[in-house]
Amino acid sequence: MTFFESIETCFRKYATFDGTASRSEYWWFFLFTSLASAFLSMFSHTLSGMFSLVTLLPSLTVGARRLHETDRSGWWQLLWIVPLVGWIVMIIFLVQEPRANRYGTGADVYV
Repeated sequence: MTFFESIETCFRKYATFDGTASRSEYWWFFLFTSLASAFLSMFSHTLSGMFSLVTLLPSLTVGARRLHETDRSGWWQLLWIVPLVGWIVMIIFLVQEPRANRYGTGADVYV
């Protein structure tokens, strides 16, 4: 999945927690939100905050779908709340290879 395809998919599935998301979809969208937020913060922290608020739900949904592809519940994202150890565990979960799961057969299930 390309950079622009992942952004389009994540916004098209704005509130869809069902299905799976590929690693590339998750990490391209993560890169997009990080770069856009950093760019907007150069002009206005309020604008950057508003962008982060608008992209919060799609970020949560793509994260849940990515965890689904590794056969984990989206609720594992609560580990982001735990400093350092939770972040490390989440990064390990998010970079893992896809495996057989109960959520779908691939990232294109709901395309």
